[in-house]
Amino acid sequence: MDTTGAVEFPLPEKVTFTGMTSFPVGSEPEPNNRTIFKRLEEQTNVHIDWTAIQSDQRSDKITLNMSNPNTLTDFVFTADFSDSNLLRYADQGVILNLEDYIDNNMPYLQTVFEKYPEYRTMCTDSEGHIWALPWIEQLGSEKTAIQTIGNMSFINTKWLNFLGLSMPTTVDEFEQVLMAFRDNAASIKAEYGIDGDIIPMSCIVNNGDQDPSILINGFGEGYGDADKDRHIAVTNDRKVICAATQQGYRDGLDWLHKLYDEKLIDPECFTQEWSTYVSKGKAGRYGVCFSWDVANIDNLTDWEPLPALTADTRNITRTALSPAALPAADALSPQRRKTPHWFVHGWIRCTHPSSLRRTTGVPTAMRKVLTFLNCPTTIRASPC
Repeated sequence: MDTTGAVEFPLPEKVTFTGMTSFPVGSEPEPNNRTIFKRLEEQTNVHIDWTAIQSDQRSDKITLNMSNPNTLTDFVFTADFSDSNLLRYADQGVILNLEDYIDNNMPYLQTVFEKYPEYRTMCTDSEGHIWALPWIEQLGSEKTAIQTIGNMSFINTKWLNFLGLSMPTTVDEFEQVLMAFRDNAASIKAEYGIDGDIIPMSCIVNNGDQDPSILINGFGEGYGDADKDRHIAVTNDRKVICAATQQGYRDGLDWLHKLYDEKLIDPECFTQEWSTYVSKGKAGRYGVCFSWDVANIDNLTDWEPLPALTADTRNITRTALSPAALPAADALSPQRRKTPHWFVHGWIRCTHPSSLRRTTGVPTAMRKVLTFLNCPTTIRASPC
């Protein structure tokens, strides 16, 4: 199939494609009513007939739609596909590989790949194919990157000051602070007019940025469990290890279990949904919480990041991700296993937001190639 033809926008004649995406609960359900898509249609003369799925139903419905040839759209936008999803759809022949389109029709993304070849490596499988467009977000480098750690731990400094406590720097000091929050719950509630029980520490176990695993980085040799899905860590001498089999990981879990037994951790930490987690945070009930942005949970005024806690050592294991570790953004076509690659330029999001379907061997969505990816100097693109 020819992918080398030049395309200029706006197209002289309107072209219509079909696309599938999701939308947050309570938000505008029709993508074409959103300003961004209105502008894109004006600038390209490309119209999209959308199948829009409410986000809380996305997982089930997108799987059903992808398995039914009658409901397949030309492409999937913000697909949130995992590597296993892409592998399956690739083997089924329902999505297209994209490397030729990127090389011939996406000069901005190609420029990013040329400047940072490691990003292309992260997007490419062992057979040399790219199966989804990447979201690349580079903010800083190495361990100073803003997104080196997703599940940041934050502590309520308003409560610390009220009780005359110092910022904890060790796991023992941290435990004493949580006990002070628990034992002085009545006075904290009275001082700040809080409805509901005081919760010394809340989290959502095994839930990305809300998971408390960052707290155990100081145990053992300090590997922690930054990669909670695969439990992979890379040592300073570039040896790949399983974090979950390290003694420090086990000691850290024992310590977290102790905190839970002492009623210092939210009893709903294994079961609560995001909405419940946020509502309790907005009610001012947390002493410690976890998120990439604490403003999602409460506010920016009363909270500070918790320092890396010392146990046997003091360390933060930065997130070591391959594209496999994050969801897919925009998928086009078949996928093979990606070779794991750990980020050189600090943490970047590398997900798979967009995929393009394959229909009887012909990429229906690529009758005209869409090339409106733009890459500002901060290096923001889309998932690989």
